[in-house]
Amino acid sequence: MLEAFLAADIVPTRNLNLLYIILDCVFLAIFIGLLIWKRRFSTLIFALFGGILYTVVDFGGFYLLSHTRTVFINGELQEAWGTFWVLLWMSMSYGFTNFAFIWVLVAKDGYAKYWIFLIVMWWMICPSISELGGEATITTSRTTGAYHGWMGVALVVSYLVLIILLMRKSPKAAFVNVLRLCVIGIAVQFGWEFSLLVNGIRPMNEASIRTLIVNSCLETNLGMPLIYAIYYFWSKRFNEDLSPAKKSEEVPPCRR
Repeated sequence: MLEAFLAADIVPTRNLNLLYIILDCVFLAIFIGLLIWKRRFSTLIFALFGGILYTVVDFGGFYLLSHTRTVFINGELQEAWGTFWVLLWMSMSYGFTNFAFIWVLVAKDGYAKYWIFLIVMWWMICPSISELGGEATITTSRTTGAYHGWMGVALVVSYLVLIILLMRKSPKAAFVNVLRLCVIGIAVQFGWEFSLLVNGIRPMNEASIRTLIVNSCLETNLGMPLIYAIYYFWSKRFNEDLSPAKKSEEVPPCRR
């Protein structure tokens, strides 16, 4: 049993239908509207940046360069154009919600509990609603063996650099709690990986649990030190509503 678990290849796969994509686009539009209403412009910019970044990595890196990403519609392997549109939606969806999730927690947003509740609730419920749209006709998958090792190297280096920087300061002057940062990085990916698995979007097989654990610990988490650095320097210049930030020694949390 253990040998099978360790030997199983990590091949993240999703099976979904068109209604899932439509519903998710509607949710994203509503979520963006709420951010604009509450003047969370920094969160919005960072979330959009996350969606664009995920698109570049997924289509440019995984599909065009490493050839590890495939998309099937009605059982037919898609060429570049069809693959791009599916990956554009998928990357913008999870990139946007992932980065919004991270930003509101790092910034200690006064409404963080509401933003996180909306995101996680949608991840868990959307697959159930999409069942009204019939069987899954869209399948995406990617192999990870070609780059997970390099992701691990990036994670170790990024946290090592952060810790070295922190060790040069006194404990009272530390500008980030490393453990909290790591927990956020793991939690955000675990949230949607778990929702995909329990809802059958990601099929259950001998590699499912390993995929859940490894991806959650590695893929988003590796960028958390850099994400915090972006937040730290951005917040020195701008408030959440993009007004100029007041100069101070500490970066103030984002309140109501």
